[in-house]
Amino acid sequence: MAIDDPVQGAAAQDSDVQTQTQPQSETQPQPEPQTQTQTETETESAATYAAGTPSAWSALRPLVLRLHFYAGLLIAPLLLVAATSGFLYALSFQAEKVIYRHELWAPVGDRMFPLAEQIKAAKAARPDGTVTSVRLPSEAGATTRVLMTVPGLGESKSLAVFVDPYTAEIRGELTSYGSSGALPLRTWLSELHRHLHLGEPGRIYSELAASWLWVVALGGVLLWTGRRRSSKRALLVPEREATGRRRTLSLHGSAGLWAATGLVLLSATGLTWSTYAGENIGAVQDQLGGATPVVSAALQPGSGTAGGGHEGHEGHEGMENMPGMSGPDIGIDLAVVAARQAGLDGPVAVTLPKEGTGYVVAQTDTQFPVRLDSVAVDPANGLIINELRFADYPLLAKLTRFGIDAHMGVFLGVVNQLALAALALTLILIIVWGYRMWWQRRPTKASALTMGRAIPRGAWRKVPLTVLLPLAAVTALIGWFVPLLGISLLVFLVLDGALGLRSRIRTGTRTGT
Repeated sequence: MAIDDPVQGAAAQDSDVQTQTQPQSETQPQPEPQTQTQTETETESAATYAAGTPSAWSALRPLVLRLHFYAGLLIAPLLLVAATSGFLYALSFQAEKVIYRHELWAPVGDRMFPLAEQIKAAKAARPDGTVTSVRLPSEAGATTRVLMTVPGLGESKSLAVFVDPYTAEIRGELTSYGSSGALPLRTWLSELHRHLHLGEPGRIYSELAASWLWVVALGGVLLWTGRRRSSKRALLVPEREATGRRRTLSLHGSAGLWAATGLVLLSATGLTWSTYAGENIGAVQDQLGGATPVVSAALQPGSGTAGGGHEGHEGHEGMENMPGMSGPDIGIDLAVVAARQAGLDGPVAVTLPKEGTGYVVAQTDTQFPVRLDSVAVDPANGLIINELRFADYPLLAKLTRFGIDAHMGVFLGVVNQLALAALALTLILIIVWGYRMWWQRRPTKASALTMGRAIPRGAWRKVPLTVLLPLAAVTALIGWFVPLLGISLLVFLVLDGALGLRSRIRTGTRTGT
């Protein structure tokens, strides 16, 4: 959620009257200009403690507000980059269908060529490539995607040769990335979102943003729902009659409340494939038995495929020189038939055999209800040697798959992509409104350009030990589990303490103490 939330005075909270930034009287000298909001912060604190022992929330609120302010202020630029690139990425799915329509689509014909013939055509077009897998057309008019490894491609990238299944003619070739088959436009935006095209060092930016996103979002929810207001409607919907900073706050808070769940989920799923926190999350998943299973395609010792002849290749021209084709092979077309008979309907991708392995045919339908079963087929005789049904996945593995697919925009197709775009756009607006609030509560009569100040230091001293000690323990545990969050928080505390010490020294020097 993002930058700031004003701390109301006790009376102002009861009536839900938002303060506006006011100039300080020029006849009263002040060491530093203040705003009415800052004055009310002190008033609220005094009123709370004068009334007796504060509640846990009233003691924690200034601390949460200070953390929310600085986290939003310092992390918001990273979140803004992530949100903007994520917004463009969500729209790239549909954009690819337009930009690469020649490669992706072909006129519908009367009959489709065998896959072996299509692979042969792709190899003729790129003799320097080694075929690794084939993605079958998902609907009438779609092209077959033959994936190859070629020299010079980066990690997790393949060369996709698009073959017209009705004529076996080549429609084009493009670089494909990852299991989702991202083409150049989506790949470029994905890499911008993930590491700013800086490689592994750039991933620190995205992990830092994901590490803080859930903290800022949940902190904003606590601050927004913890405010006293005369109407519950003002919690969920921006106040139409509000003006100035109160209106900005209303937009910022209500939008953040609606987006909070999605932002927390984006943060959690983004961390699963981050460098440092992702390693810890993976270890926990393994301990809980939630690792994603993979179908085994290993052949039993003595299988005919491991032999040295070329028996069984008759009638399967175009499959020569494939990895692992040193023994009998029924061919990719019959392997797909075997998989279909095993119940794998819908769109599928076929991974070709390597030495000692069989074909792997896997469903690729991520629409709900998903079809993500996979089987391994013995290339010597077409028997199913192993199968993995998505229904048999551990619950944690299923949830992880759903979460990651939703984060990538492939879970529910265009609905998922529009939801991601809306969430990213909402986060951008929340950040902009947060910075606007920071600007709106600046001292307007200051002699130099200044911004709104955070809540004063020392709020943690007023938190009861029964709350502070468990909070510190939980914070330390989270900081260890999400290292970039812990390190950045520690750096903030050290710098904040150093600035506070310098301020006290300067104040003492001016007063002669």
